[in-house]
Amino acid sequence: MATRKTASQSFSAEEIEAMKDKVAEEKAEKAARRKGGRKLDGEADLLAKVAEMEGLDKELAEGLHALVKAHAPSLAPRTWYGMPAWAGEDGKAVCFFTPAVKFKERYASLGFNTGAKLDDGNMWPTSFALLKLGPAEKKAIGALLEKAVG
Repeated sequence: MATRKTASQSFSAEEIEAMKDKVAEEKAEKAARRKGGRKLDGEADLLAKVAEMEGLDKELAEGLHALVKAHAPSLAPRTWYGMPAWAGEDGKAVCFFTPAVKFKERYASLGFNTGAKLDDGNMWPTSFALLKLGPAEKKAIGALLEKAVG
C-alpha cells in the first residue's frame, strides 16, 4: 500500500516558512490593491527583513541593497518568499538574496529570475554564492545588475 507524504515530510521547516511568507506577501498586496490601489512600501518590508538578520547575512543584504540602488535603480525593493528581493516594472522579482541562515547553508546567495536579462548563449549562471562583498565582488555584482535590467 502506498503512503502519502504530508507537506511537512516533503518540505523542510524553512521551506514551509518561506511558502507562508509568500502567501502573506500576496495577501498584503491584494489588500493594498483593495484600498484604492495603494502600493505597499516594499523598501520598508525589505529593510525590516534585513533588520531581522544578524552577522554576515545582514552585512551582505545591506551591501546588496546599496548595490541595487546604485546600479539598477529601476528595480523596486520588496520581499519575496520572506527574503530581500528587487522587482521589475511587472512586480516580479528580478533578483533576490537568500541568507545562509534561512536554509542552514554554508553561504548566502544572490539569485536572478527569468526577468533578468543575463542571457549569454545557451547557458549562463543565475545564482551566485556570497561569502563577502569586497571591491571585486561589488564590481562584478554591479555589472550583473546593470546587465540584468538591460
